[in-house]
Amino acid sequence: MRRPYIALALSMLSASTAMPVYAQTAEADDQAFEGEIIVTAQKREERLVDVPVTLSAVSGARLNELGVSDLDELANYIPGLNIQEQSANNPGVVIRGITSDSGSAQQAARVTLYYNGVDISRSRGSYQDIYDIERIEVIKGPQATLFGTASAVGAISIISARPEAGFSGALTGGIGNFNQRQLGGFVNVGSDTLAGRVAFQFKKRDGYVNNLAPNQDDLNGQNQLGARGSLRFTPNDALTADLILTYDRQRNPGTAFVSKALPTASGPGNPFGDAYLGGSPTSLQDLYAEKLGLTRDVYDANFTVKYDLEDNWALNMVNGYRKFDSLEVFDADGSAAPYLEFTEFAKGDQFNHETRFAYTDDSFRGSFGFNFFHENSIQNVPFSGNERVFLACLTSTATTRGNCVAANGTVPALALTPVPYSSVFENQGRNDSYSMFADGTWIPTPSLELTAGARVLIEKRRSGFFARVPRSALTGGASLVPGQVDTAGQTFRTEDSFQAVLPRFNLLYRFSDKFNGYATVSKGRRSATVQLGARPTSSGPVANFTPVLAENIWNYEVGLKGALGIFSGSIGAYYLTYDNFQVSVVLPNGTTQTQSAGSATNKGVEAELTMKPTSWLSVFGNIGYIDGGIDDKPTIAANFRGAKFRLQPEVQASGGFTIDADLGGMTFFATPSVTYRSKMFFEVPNNPLIAQEGVTLVNVNAGFRFGEDRFEISAFARNLLDEDYLLDAGNTGGAFGIPSYIPAEPRLYGVKVGMKF
Repeated sequence: MRRPYIALALSMLSASTAMPVYAQTAEADDQAFEGEIIVTAQKREERLVDVPVTLSAVSGARLNELGVSDLDELANYIPGLNIQEQSANNPGVVIRGITSDSGSAQQAARVTLYYNGVDISRSRGSYQDIYDIERIEVIKGPQATLFGTASAVGAISIISARPEAGFSGALTGGIGNFNQRQLGGFVNVGSDTLAGRVAFQFKKRDGYVNNLAPNQDDLNGQNQLGARGSLRFTPNDALTADLILTYDRQRNPGTAFVSKALPTASGPGNPFGDAYLGGSPTSLQDLYAEKLGLTRDVYDANFTVKYDLEDNWALNMVNGYRKFDSLEVFDADGSAAPYLEFTEFAKGDQFNHETRFAYTDDSFRGSFGFNFFHENSIQNVPFSGNERVFLACLTSTATTRGNCVAANGTVPALALTPVPYSSVFENQGRNDSYSMFADGTWIPTPSLELTAGARVLIEKRRSGFFARVPRSALTGGASLVPGQVDTAGQTFRTEDSFQAVLPRFNLLYRFSDKFNGYATVSKGRRSATVQLGARPTSSGPVANFTPVLAENIWNYEVGLKGALGIFSGSIGAYYLTYDNFQVSVVLPNGTTQTQSAGSATNKGVEAELTMKPTSWLSVFGNIGYIDGGIDDKPTIAANFRGAKFRLQPEVQASGGFTIDADLGGMTFFATPSVTYRSKMFFEVPNNPLIAQEGVTLVNVNAGFRFGEDRFEISAFARNLLDEDYLLDAGNTGGAFGIPSYIPAEPRLYGVKVGMKF
């Protein structure tokens, strides 16, 4: 009972050293406080302090100050946000303890990722490198009225830098340990009528996990390229049209799924030691690629029109098309044994159109419109193995693991005549959603704003499934992998339609022009899962349809945000309830199934603050406390009852300071920071052995600017103290009794040089 009060006390205490990571632009230097920053979380331009929801916004300039180059790094500085990147193909996005990371084409997202105003939430197509960014907004709590049904617990909106009049550009390069290489920049040219901008970023790094397999690369490396072209047409003051084309590519080496139970030639299994992940001997034939790793291509086109009509009206139209194609080969057993060798081949395309009319006057602001979203995707998972090795490992126990992998790291069954085996299953999803929305804000007095809105949703979800599962040559069983069912060449299909009304209500009270209070009530919804597989019968395989009801969320929160003297920041408290809480459970055959865990609750406190005693020094910090999980009720299945949410730390905090000091012809800048995350579980149901204890990381970014700030040289370090900690654990291997562990980044450091023109 005391924990919420302790957390609140800690949040208030942190005010002396904390700050929100609000957006900072060149113009912001002249503003009184960070709450003056203009954001578009409510689909209109307004000061951050005037938005009656919990919101953090970070500019591209602030990302550079922190030395942040990816979303998972940014999450360290946003309370209530956690992003886990097993790979670019498998990001886990967590807001207030709720994770959205399923790769199934049949399952909906919980957290909306928006890229230039368009939903890109489908997991395998959602990763987006962040470069040449105007700002990133993190909006917490259900935001269906503003961002659609996928924003069941929040939204992350990435806004790229737009073309502008004049000529400008920048180029930055860097090197570091693990053979890090970075190169990025932009060129902008144009007039007040027509302007264009081209930006790119290339990042490459060797794997930080040594792979003893002679046919594979080291693991957890990086090789990616992003490129973006933008065109802005502004023929007059009323009309602005933006065309943005983006390409994102990864050619990363394999992910380090490392077994503790199975040894290597270097000794007992150790997630922070050497690995031996050799993949399948028939990888090219069965798994579509010869080596472990990720091949991923994403193409994105965005066309936005804003037109200011007469009589306080405006029209906004957003159109987006996104196509992704990814293939990731992985060694799920984490050992030298060709035991659990898989590929995930995912591809899909998405189309989005939204038309929004907005009205503004002194006493009322409102908008209404409609949205159409279509997606068509598949998740294809082939398996490759040697039956002799598979059966030796499957039947081994803790005392007979040497039958799978011997103490010296060799695989005894490989000495026998091999019996190759391969299978594949595929789930398919084709989803269409149609929605109408309306949102209005009444301003009865200059101090009070009352907002009400709703989105009416109709969606049609179609699922498909097929599997090719040969009989085992050694056992004669229906399949080698227990529980897999062959569909006899058939693709099973089913569909269903759903409707929902998702409202929100907000109150904003201005104590002064720089200090506001707010309260909000909103409803979120994770779409029902039209879950389709196969089951055997005496007359042959048939479709196995196991629907999962929609997950419904109600959110209640209150907060304060603003500035007083040298301090600015926010503090808020929230309470959420969930019905039909959906969880993803890995089955003994290696597949993932969505199940309803019943009801759940979540409550917490978040605080962010800045202290700026001088023009050249800012002290910052934040803290988030979460107390949430599946309810402990007799009506809930015993394995879920009372479980904490996956990837939910109870406490998450960060702090540090930023120096930007003029030394006379040269500027010194530095941002050292400390981040902390308490214990969290990697699975539901919770397993104490599959968890990560609290982690404290130290990061720093510092350097000099000179030549009227046109040139820059800097040094950076992440995880400066070289802490060993886990990124994930359990995974596919856990379903077969040998969980695998993915080590997080060790100490990474390097230098950068840059120039502006």
